[in-house]
Amino acid sequence: MDLLDRMLGHDRWTTARFLELSRGLTGEQLDQPFDIGHRTLRATFGHMISAVGFWTAAMAGQPDEMREDDRPLAVLIDEHERSYAAFAALARRIHDEGRLAETFIDWYGWPKTFGGTILNVALHNERHRGEVLHILQRLGLPGLPDGDPQEWEYAMEVV
Repeated sequence: MDLLDRMLGHDRWTTARFLELSRGLTGEQLDQPFDIGHRTLRATFGHMISAVGFWTAAMAGQPDEMREDDRPLAVLIDEHERSYAAFAALARRIHDEGRLAETFIDWYGWPKTFGGTILNVALHNERHRGEVLHILQRLGLPGLPDGDPQEWEYAMEVV
């Protein structure tokens, strides 16, 4: 397992874990405004998941739009699995073809490297997961994970 596999595995698993931990929350809790993230847990999850699909499409040369709406949590969970599978497959293919330093043009007309964009997606998710964790703590969920890579390795029995 190389560094890309670890990064993608941790990113996908940790977001999925926070989504699953949120299943028991009420709609009111998912939509409770906070002074962090995209103001609500649902909106923050929606932004994270939409960004993965958006950047996957951009790297594949296909137009896409960021969606931030009131999708039910079950829909967000399904979309996370689907969009992240597509993102990880594209990232792995780009890596395996030795194209991480190649560029594509973003919606502003700026060149972006594939490698930088793959890293950006993972770091973007990490930043927002910190916000998600903060919101979950403020909602009083007990026993929350840290969400760090070592925790993922332990759970996946990598070590």
